[in-house]
Amino acid sequence: MRIDILTLFPGMFQGPLTESIVQRAREQEALKLEFHDLRQWGLGKYRQVDDTPYGGGPGMVLKVDVLVHAIEDSRFMTGSSQMPHRILFSPRGKRLTQGRVEELSTLKHLLLLCGHYEGVDQRIVEGGWIDEEISIGDYVLTGGELPAMVLIDAMARQIPGVIGKEKSAEEESFSTKFHGKREYPHYTRPEEFRGLHVPDVLLSGHHAEIEEWRTCHLY
Repeated sequence: MRIDILTLFPGMFQGPLTESIVQRAREQEALKLEFHDLRQWGLGKYRQVDDTPYGGGPGMVLKVDVLVHAIEDSRFMTGSSQMPHRILFSPRGKRLTQGRVEELSTLKHLLLLCGHYEGVDQRIVEGGWIDEEISIGDYVLTGGELPAMVLIDAMARQIPGVIGKEKSAEEESFSTKFHGKREYPHYTRPEEFRGLHVPDVLLSGHHAEIEEWRTCHLY
């Protein structure tokens, strides 16, 4: 899988995406991440990427001409003329779910557009340059960089071979196997800690009973 990220702040991605499972996926070449500074497509001497909103109001809006040029160039980033699946992170977007993560993780090439400031000129959506708008929750963030990291992390777990045991990715909260429910509780050694005990069934060795207990404790 290849993911190209359009952002004003590429440096924000260093750290979260260079550790743990995401880094493992990158080292295995199962996941390729490319970060592109939107200022590459900025206009004029100062590489302008934003402007004041029509109708007045606070903040700055990312310019449609800058964004469209960046998006259109994305089809050539892999040497192919085929356009990637283009995602904009927006509070107006559809709420991200585990089911959608699993679907997106099957795609070969994604383009993630990270808005900033007051957002982006709506004409990139109206003109068909965006395939999908995604939100990660009903709250306001500084930009689309953190939602992009959330999506990348969630998808990396779904790439075959990245997690040590394939079953680990299948048996997770909100997964298809659990019908969108939250995962059952987990316990490990010691068996007793300050009067709190591991449920007897988990110590029994009876796999059918353990499976039944786990199914009953999905929520």
